[in-house]
Amino acid sequence: SVYGGLAIVAVLYLVLVYFAARYPDVAMDDPDGPLEAPRLTPTLLGGAYFALPIFILVWNLMVRTDSLERLSPSLSAFWATIFMIIVALTHRPLKAFFRGEGFGGATVQGWRDFIEGLILGARNMIGIGVATGAAGIIVGTISLTGAHQVIGQVVEVIAGGNIWILLILVAIMSLILGMGLPTTANYIVVSSLMAPVILSVGAQAGYIFPLIAVHLFVFYFGILADDTPPVGLAAYAAAAISRGDPIKTGVQGFAYDIRTALLPFLFIFNTDLLLIDVGLAKAVLVFFISLIAMLLFAAATQGYFIAKSKVWETVVLLFIAFMLFRPDFFLDQVSEKYTTATGPAVMELMEQTPEGQDIRITVEGPDFDTAKVRPVTIVLPSAGAGTLDAEGLLVMEEDGQLRIDEPFGGSETIQPISGQEFDYYLDDPVVIAKIEVENDRMPKELFFIPALFLLFGIVLIQRRRATQPAF
Repeated sequence: SVYGGLAIVAVLYLVLVYFAARYPDVAMDDPDGPLEAPRLTPTLLGGAYFALPIFILVWNLMVRTDSLERLSPSLSAFWATIFMIIVALTHRPLKAFFRGEGFGGATVQGWRDFIEGLILGARNMIGIGVATGAAGIIVGTISLTGAHQVIGQVVEVIAGGNIWILLILVAIMSLILGMGLPTTANYIVVSSLMAPVILSVGAQAGYIFPLIAVHLFVFYFGILADDTPPVGLAAYAAAAISRGDPIKTGVQGFAYDIRTALLPFLFIFNTDLLLIDVGLAKAVLVFFISLIAMLLFAAATQGYFIAKSKVWETVVLLFIAFMLFRPDFFLDQVSEKYTTATGPAVMELMEQTPEGQDIRITVEGPDFDTAKVRPVTIVLPSAGAGTLDAEGLLVMEEDGQLRIDEPFGGSETIQPISGQEFDYYLDDPVVIAKIEVENDRMPKELFFIPALFLLFGIVLIQRRRATQPAF
């Protein structure tokens, strides 16, 4: 429950502050004296409680349990901010209490820190506001000229319904659009222009991607543009520090970063990596398995694991990393993911589907702009025989097909098949081509077992050659 979660966070906060009180506060460096790096343990344990607001933000955004639903981004940020305010006001008095000191002065200092934080936050928002306004001009100009629709159509034509070509094209375009933009403006531009392309074209290809996964995908490549030559702003900043060549610095940095470019392609198909619809126990499992997979991927691309890897060992390490990242790929090879029905059998399968379970509905009809027949896939929660009625969809059986009348109203879920997307008054009708209901299958996590056995074998083989350190 909500109150149980609040109690757990409160207890965890008190425990972390108690341990932080056992270490002295990190002193401010003298700006005129030599700089000294603080010790790791006091710094890490002394400030661990500051990570709790970030944990609350991520949990509210991505984790859903049986009793709690995910919150909206704005509401998640609100509760994280509220807890950050509580931390700012109480951490100094609590540490003074645990140390046996008077906490009157600590309380005043906490309020002073809070007020100074508000002032500093307002000052920092000036630059973000300017960047956001400038990005809004870019997005607004492109929207008014209709260029965003042209981008989607060009990507759709080139991809030809192939989802991998689509994602690669969007990744390249996000790299180009993100060049020279600060982080906030970068996100606004790529999410406004590129995210709708993946959602719309992906739906036509039969893929339903979570919105947050799509936004993280385009944002990842937009940020990657910071060290992508020739514009890479981060490369120029790094070259100024190292006194190196900016272009060479950008090329080398991009060579390092591009190794991780596969990660967005993996998490957009395996949303467990983003903790979407994942409970606490599974989240812990995903965390450790993903950590192992990332280490193996880095080891494979660098050619060194425990010892210098041979070519076949590198291939095996990549295969193991893929098994850990996408176990559902192998499960799909041995077990059908969906039960499919077409024609009149659609209504029968809907009646048999348990209430609340998702139903994938593929609708085909003439495009409102081009009049070409195209498919679109939407997902509706099952309501038995009344699944379509609950969304305001009127269906009639005609010549062995389920014809849909133009919907009026309904939720945002059926927006992709609205009158602005399909033309319901042409000779070609808008019909339900098929529906798909996910089968009850064995857990995909079972494929972690053979992957870990393979990893154990690689460890045994390379240990014999591990006679010297990597560096």
